[in-house]
Formats: sequence, structure tokens, C-alpha cells
Amino acid sequence: MKVNNSELSGKVIRNNETYIVEDNTFLNNLVLSKTTLHPGKETTGHSHEGLEEVYFFIKGEGKMLLKTETTETNLSVGEGDIVLIPDGAFHKVFNHEGKEDLEFVCVFQKYER
Repeated sequence: MKVNNSELSGKVIRNNETYIVEDNTFLNNLVLSKTTLHPGKETTGHSHEGLEEVYFFIKGEGKMLLKTETTETNLSVGEGDIVLIPDGAFHKVFNHEGKEDLEFVCVFQKYER
């Protein structure tokens, strides 16, 4: 199955003044989640024990905090960037300086939300 950016929709998980999160669960073992983070906003940040993630930034510019037990990194992110999230690492995305939505997709193994 091939999809493009405009076809990444799925079940709306969150839709508020901060962001829109949609999970596409077409695959049996992986979730493709798309987030549209509005200007001046940030995600709540989270970590998952036993779960790795891959973030693909597809529109806009922002920052991402990535924190492990031994390091803390603040990354500038934008269209075309890919960030690998190790097992258990805390991560948070910021769109504080952007004047447009920051869009990214992440891929992770299915689990119960």
C-alpha cells in the first residue's frame, strides 16, 4: 500500500487548540501516527519503556527535546528530518517560533493507548 502526505489520515486521537493527532492502524503491528502541531504550541512529551519510535518531519520547523538517562539533546527539526527515538527516551516537540503548523509522522509498534 502506498500513501502520500495528504493520505496519512486515520482515527483522530486528539483534536484541540494544541494539535491534531491521527493514528492510521492499517498495518497489524505498526502504527503510523500523524501530528499537526499548531504555531506557538508544544506536545506534552512522553517516553515509552520497551518501545522505539521514528519521527519524520514533513512540514514546518520546530525543536525537539530528546532525553535519555545519559544525554539531553535539543534538536532543530524541519521538513525532511528524521529523528530516531531510543527505547525509553523522553521526547517532546515544540513549535514556538513557527508561524505555520509543524507536521510530523511517527511510526511505532502497536500498543494499547
